[in-house]
Amino acid sequence: MSPMPALLATAALLGLSAGPSLAADPAPARAPASPEARAAYERMDALSRSVFWASEQQANPSDPVAGVKLAQALRELGRYDQAAEAAQATLTVQPANLDALLELGRAHIARGQAFYGVAPLEKARDQAPRDWRAYSLLGVAYEQVRRFDDAQAAWSQALALSPDNPDVLTNAATAALTRGDAPGAEALLRRAAAQPTASAKVRQTLAMSLGLQGKMGEAEQILRRELPPEQAERNLEWLRTRGTAGAAPSETARTWGSLQGG
Repeated sequence: MSPMPALLATAALLGLSAGPSLAADPAPARAPASPEARAAYERMDALSRSVFWASEQQANPSDPVAGVKLAQALRELGRYDQAAEAAQATLTVQPANLDALLELGRAHIARGQAFYGVAPLEKARDQAPRDWRAYSLLGVAYEQVRRFDDAQAAWSQALALSPDNPDVLTNAATAALTRGDAPGAEALLRRAAAQPTASAKVRQTLAMSLGLQGKMGEAEQILRRELPPEQAERNLEWLRTRGTAGAAPSETARTWGSLQGG
C-alpha cells in the first residue's frame, strides 16, 4: 500500500503552516470537516481513515460518528486495544450509542477478550431488539467464552430477524472452524455465498473451509476468481501447508483472518 494517502491526510489534518506565530500561540479550534470531506475519507484505506477520524474526534470529542469511525479503522489496522478505547470514549459521552456499543464488542472479540464484549453487546441487544447485528456479534462473543448454547440461540435469533443473512452465517461458520468442524462450516458458508449480498470475504472463507478438507481444486477456483494472482497464491500456499502445520483450529481461523486482512 502506498503511504501517500496517509501522508497527505496527516499533512492536511495537522494544518501545517509556515506562520511563525504557531510556536507561541495555541491553534484555534478546528471546525469539523464537511460531509463531502468525510465521505471522501470513508473511501480511503484504514490508515488514512484512522488519521482523519482521530483528528475529527480531537476537534469534537462529543462527535459520536468520529469516535465510532475511528474505532472501526483502528480495528481494521489490527490495533484492537486502541479500537476499544476509541469506542469506549464515545460511550463515555453517549452511553446508549448503539454503533459504539457494537464497535466496542467487535474490538473486544478481535483482541481475544470477548468476555468484556458481552456486556456492551447485550446492552445493544436490549436497546435494539429488532437489530440482527447485536445477536450476530453476541453469538461470536458467547462462542469465544464457551457459552455454546447461548451462541447458537443468538445466531438463531439473528437469522430469524434477517433470514439467510450472509454475515450471520459466516460468523457461525467461523465459530465452527475454530472447533475444527470444517464440514459444518462449509454448509453454512455455501448457504451464505448463495445470497446476493454475500461479500468476497464470505467466498474466501468458504475456500478456506474447502481447503482444510483437502478440496483444493474448488478452493483454488474460488480464490483465483476473487483475488489478484499474487494474493491468491499466498492463500493457496497457506492452505497447502496448513495440513502439516499442526496449528489448533482456533489459531487456524485466526491466521486465515489475518491473511484476508479482516
